[in-house]
Amino acid sequence: MKIWLDGGLQDTESAHVSVFDHGLTVGDGIFETVKAVHGRPFALTRHLDRLARSARGLGLPEPDLDEVRRACAAVLEANPMPLGRLRITFTGGHGPLGSDRGEHGPTLVVALGGTTRRPDSTAVITVPWTRNERGALTGLKTTSYAENVVALARAREQGASEALFGNTVGRLCEGTGSNVFVVLDGKIHTPPVASGCLAGITRALAVEWTGAAETDLPMDVLQRADEIFLTSTLRDVQAVQRVDDRELPGAPGPVTAKAMRIFDEHAATGLDP
Repeated sequence: MKIWLDGGLQDTESAHVSVFDHGLTVGDGIFETVKAVHGRPFALTRHLDRLARSARGLGLPEPDLDEVRRACAAVLEANPMPLGRLRITFTGGHGPLGSDRGEHGPTLVVALGGTTRRPDSTAVITVPWTRNERGALTGLKTTSYAENVVALARAREQGASEALFGNTVGRLCEGTGSNVFVVLDGKIHTPPVASGCLAGITRALAVEWTGAAETDLPMDVLQRADEIFLTSTLRDVQAVQRVDDRELPGAPGPVTAKAMRIFDEHAATGLDP
């Protein structure tokens, strides 16, 4: 496998990032995960726009998006596969063993891993921890992901593939790596970005293509929604068949199935919507 590290392709065995990299020592970094289909990235422009927004929000230098595009193209060409997870990581670079940043400049890594298409439906759980809708990192896709690691591990222990968070005021927010949608009386709703959720790329496309409403939703909506589905880069649109102890028989339901079909049809018309 070949990855891109600080200006060029390298073998994974010989590529090294400093043990003093701020992304490692304090989680001072941002990232994007991009779906790659037969060597072509999906919605790359939207992902790079969000990468730049996250950099500004974290106070990192502006990434050279032309270089990131070159890096993505080089990695995809060097590692052909039918369906891939393209990971762009941009960190504060070599720094001191503390929160202050160094002056060596950022680190850019682009890597690729193979993946498979997700099942049409999945199980999720809710967790007792909250998203802080007023935090310094709210809305930024940072490498400070330990909270998600803990929540996802609990989901796996309970036979689920995702964990859902509320925010500090008890509203439904998001999953560890997904956005959540509910169907009420035939209408699709999803929490607004103000809830503290990440402005997901697939979320935005699903809202645009299905006409979903952005609505403040209490956590108990998960116990009464007619249908529930998740969106993310690698899930696209995925139905929820169980949330905690509540079964949703027949998932995907008719509204979710239509949303899945609409998403696939629009995505097929162009790889950079």
